[in-house]
Amino acid sequence: MQLRLDDEDRQVAFGECLGRALEGHGRVHLTGELGAGKTTLTRGILRACGHRGAVKSPTYTLVEPYELDGVLVHHFDLYRLGDPEELEFIGGRDLLAEDALCVIEWPERGEGWLPPPDLEVVLRLAGSGREATLMAGSDHGRAVLECLAAMPALAGWILERKGETAQ
Repeated sequence: MQLRLDDEDRQVAFGECLGRALEGHGRVHLTGELGAGKTTLTRGILRACGHRGAVKSPTYTLVEPYELDGVLVHHFDLYRLGDPEELEFIGGRDLLAEDALCVIEWPERGEGWLPPPDLEVVLRLAGSGREATLMAGSDHGRAVLECLAAMPALAGWILERKGETAQ
């Protein structure tokens, strides 16, 4: 699935739709260059779970946990990760095994260590906005894509629906 997100407000709104569709669990990999909007999208996901404060990317701590209305969310930012094994030292295996929603920025830095995602979101700069390409990596990810495709709020933003399964 591919969507056009014209501005930051639309990115956050899409994140809220995505957060609702995820239903409080799963692994989401967010990829894209610096400034593509990974943390902005995460802000929307966290809003859907009940968070109302600021959202900073946990670049130096690697993970920021949130407990929101009974939903546990782990926001990872692996940009400064030197070696995927560092995730072991911060308890990453336990965090990823919990019944939680794990949103992981820069997952390519944890390649070979991270489990596969339920959903991969690739963000690209597109003029003054962004394009988001979503690919499912599991049954849960496919259910999330179906839920998003059925949301009236996103109808005008969807550019393409083919190629929805991660390779």
